Formats: sequence, C-alpha cells, structure tokens
Amino acid sequence: MTTIDDNRLAELLDRFVNDLGATVSAGNVLIGDKLGLYRALAEAGPLTAAELAEYTGTSERYVREWLPGQAAGHYVTHDAETGRYSLTPEQALAFADPAGLGLAGAFQLAVSSLADEPMITEAFRTGRGVAWGEHHEGVFTGCERFFRPGYVANLLSSWVPAVDGLSDRLAAGIEVADVGCGLGASTRILADAYPASSVHGFDPHVESIELARKATVEAGLDSRCDFSVARAQDFPGTGYGLVASFDCLHDMGDPVAAARHIRSALSDDGVWLIVEPFAGDSVAENLTPVGRVYYSFSTFLCVPHAISEGADDALGNQAGEAGIRPAVQAAGFRTFRRVAATPFNLVYEARP
Repeated sequence: MTTIDDNRLAELLDRFVNDLGATVSAGNVLIGDKLGLYRALAEAGPLTAAELAEYTGTSERYVREWLPGQAAGHYVTHDAETGRYSLTPEQALAFADPAGLGLAGAFQLAVSSLADEPMITEAFRTGRGVAWGEHHEGVFTGCERFFRPGYVANLLSSWVPAVDGLSDRLAAGIEVADVGCGLGASTRILADAYPASSVHGFDPHVESIELARKATVEAGLDSRCDFSVARAQDFPGTGYGLVASFDCLHDMGDPVAAARHIRSALSDDGVWLIVEPFAGDSVAENLTPVGRVYYSFSTFLCVPHAISEGADDALGNQAGEAGIRPAVQAAGFRTFRRVAATPFNLVYEARP
C-alpha cells in the first residue's frame, strides 16, 4: 500500500489553494482594471464599497463582493474599523498607475492565453503549431503591457549602457532595427531617447504593426520611427548600427536563419542586442517561481508559434544562454557575451 505523508500532502494542498485563488483572482483583476476600480481607490480612497461603486458608476453589490477578494490577495488594503478600502503606494504603482508596474497587463496576458486552451490542447494531440496571430486578441495587448514596464525600467538605464559605446552612437545617430517589435514599446523608447537615430520596427504580425503605428501617432513619435510587416529572416535594409530583438528570438521557427540575416544586415561595427527571458541552463535551475511563469506561458505561446514556423525543436522561452549562444554562433557572429541581467531578463550582445 502507498503511504501518504500528511505533511507533504498539506504542503501540496496549501500550494493548490494559493494557486486556485490566484487563478480565479486573475479575472477579478481585469475587471478592476477595465472598470477603473483601482484608479478610483488611488484617486479618492479610502472608500467603502458603496462609495467606490458610486464613484465608478458600477453596481454596489458586485463591488462589495470584489473588494474583499482583492483585500484577501493583498492587492488592496482593508481597514476593519472603518470598513473602507484603499491602496498603498506600492499597490497603486502595481495596479492603478498607467506608467507603473503593469501587473494587470500580466493577468490580461494570462487570461487571454488561457482562453485558447482548447486550441493548445488539440496542438498537444496533433503536434501542429499555433501561430501568434491565431491567439485571442488580448494576448497581443497583454503581452505589450506585460513587457513594457521592464523595458521602461531597464532599456535606457541598464541595457544600452551595458554595450560599450552604444549610447554615444545612438545619440550621434545610427540606423536601428527593432526585430520582432510587437506593438512597438521598445521601438518608441529608443526613438524618443535618441532622436538623431532612425528606428525601424519589424514584426510579422499585421495586427501588431497596425497597433504599433496607432500608438506611435498617439505618442507623437511617428516622425522618429516607423513600422513594417516583416520577419526576422528577411526584414529590409542593411548597414544597421544596432539590431535589437526583445523577448522574441526563442519564438522563431529558425533562430539560426534569423541570426544569419541579422548579421548580414548589420554594419561592420554594428551590434545585435538580444534580450531574452531569464533562465538558467538546465531545468533544475529553472524550477523557480519565475521559471514556472515562463514555462507556462511558453507552453501556450512561444513553443506553439515556433512550431507554426517550422521549428523541429523549438527553443522555448527558458532556453537560457545554453540555447541562445549556439544559435548566434552558428550564424557566424564573432563575439557573443552576456552583458546584463534582471530577475526577468538576460541581455546579450553579439558582434559580426
């Protein structure tokens, strides 16, 4: 007979309860984000459920149920004496500030990915790929909201300065290709910071490019950067002083072919800035909370897309340096080195 260890079972059930609460809470976070409930608490709190409902024009009974769930998850703060709810500065930064941490966007990406579960389950059975454009539309905007805060926090202050001479060259003016730019958050950051440089965003997904162009016009940056539908294997132009790929090399069906084209598009003194999800070089190193998030997203998004582009053995977003380095070196780059890291990203430079 199998012997059950009660302590280990209790630990498993504790993890299960936390995970189930987080899973169900994800939809509630999106409701609070869409209806402006977090913003209202930041602007006018502390508020009772009735006051929050009146302030936001929503139903008191629904809000009265929503608030305790958020407080139980420590996403809002409850005062037992007054019955009012508020946001700490940290909670406001995470959920109410459009320029903050963007945690609601991460939940949007998760919920939208899970909406595609039947399609991914069928892909498990058949082995077929699922292209990026086949996903729920919330995946595209949620992905941009998930990654943008990291780019805002690190691209100009850490990643660009980590590459010798790059900041000065961008300030003086060079041609830049942002390959796999998605909705163009990274493209706009570079264009805004370095007006002397010409920044071009490329992505194979038509709808993402359309959204990138719209957001760029709204930001008043359409004279500084442009966007085109193109793959990493064949985007136009040569003589680029910088080619950048943000969180996308592992998604490609043939990363070596992409790397070869990038090398041919660079100027002799150009550099490829490669930003990838944080990962160790073995499964054991990635059995962490961050690794769990990334493996789970990779199962729904990254591996299916790479397979849709013909990958025989998709890298997945937990490839780590051990997966990225061989692809870059196979393309003939002279140097490849890690230059920076955050809890969520690894950053490399490669030179032709």
